[in-house]
Order: sequence, then structure tokens, then C-alpha cells
Amino acid sequence: MTLTYLLTVVITLPGLLLLFGGVGKLWHRRPIMGSMQGLLGLVLVCTGIITLLVGMNLYTYHRLTQEAPVAKVTFEMIAPQQYHVTLSANGDVPRLLRLNGDEWQLDVRMIKWQGAATLIGADPVYRMDRLSGRYRRTDQEVRELRTIYDLGVEHGMDLWSVANSYKRWLPWVDAIYGSAVYMPMADKAVYEVTIANSGLVVRPTNDAAQQAVKTWQ
Repeated sequence: MTLTYLLTVVITLPGLLLLFGGVGKLWHRRPIMGSMQGLLGLVLVCTGIITLLVGMNLYTYHRLTQEAPVAKVTFEMIAPQQYHVTLSANGDVPRLLRLNGDEWQLDVRMIKWQGAATLIGADPVYRMDRLSGRYRRTDQEVRELRTIYDLGVEHGMDLWSVANSYKRWLPWVDAIYGSAVYMPMADKAVYEVTIANSGLVVRPTNDAAQQAVKTWQ
């Protein structure tokens, strides 16, 4: 965020000076110079504000330089097809949730860069999106109560939506896509979720999870 604030100041401060200068020239009846200077200042101020909003939203994502841990997911059965889930992610306070179904699914958003963005060292970024429960049988999926949790945090301009809506105008964005993994839920099962450039990877990390995966497959 420090770099974002610095860029915002570097862009916005000259813009404000030009804008006020242009207003001053208009006040002193110099319309052409005043209009040109004021317009340039206004463009810089708007650019600075957009830089701040995009930077704030990008800060909600995590940089991806190699395969990195995303979350640890632990299950405790409380009733048939009902589980308490402990989600531990990126050093945050663990979240205790409740999922219905036979399987769990974790979704993330990923953004990759190209061109000028890679030249300045921009790495792919990701952000957890949602955690949900799934039923193995499609008729239950349609009929039974589904559980889903929003894991995203929005600050500033929604970069994901902007990049999807204006791909033609954002040549430094290489790809915007979602990645998801799902595995069976089981009592005492523990899974580790990691992420690489290709997307999410999930691994069972204890006997209960490994046995659930063997039975599931």
C-alpha cells in the first residue's frame, strides 16, 4: 500500500497544482491557457484517484511467486451430511463455519499480468472467493439446503469486475479467471490447499482425509 500511496501523491499533487492554476488563469480572463491547464490537472487528479482505488483493491489479493499455502481446512462431523469446518488461511484468525453436504469446495480469483506489468516485476495475484458445501447426488444438490460463505473482502475499485468488463483497454492483464477444488468431507479430516500459477491444489494431510479420498474415488 505504501507504493500505492506514493504513486497517488506523485500523480495527484501536480494535478491539483495545475487545476488550481488553471482556475486562477480563468479568473484572470485567460480562458485558453486556463482551460488547457485545468483540464490537464483534472485528468491527473482523476488518474491519481483511480490509482488509489485500484491499489486498495489489489491489496486484498496475495502475490503468487511460486506454489504457496492458501488454507488449512479441518472437519468435524456433527450429524450426517453436516460438519463444523475450521478454515485457517494466510495467518488470519481461524474461522469456524458449518457446511452441509458430502463434499467441500474452495474457490479463488486469480489475475495474471503481461507486457509492461511483468517488466516491473508484477507477480500473479489471487484472493479467496468462497467456501461451499456440495452434495454428491445431484437430486440432493437441487433439493437440500446448501451452505456457502463469501470469503472475499472488497476495498476500493473492484479490479476483477473492471478487468473482466474492459479487457480491450487493459493490455497488461493477461488472464482473469477462477480456480476451484473440491474434496469429500469426513470426520477429523484435514486438508491443505496450495496455489500455483495453474491454480489450486489440495492434498489430504491425515489418515481420515486420505481414507475419505480413497473411498470417494
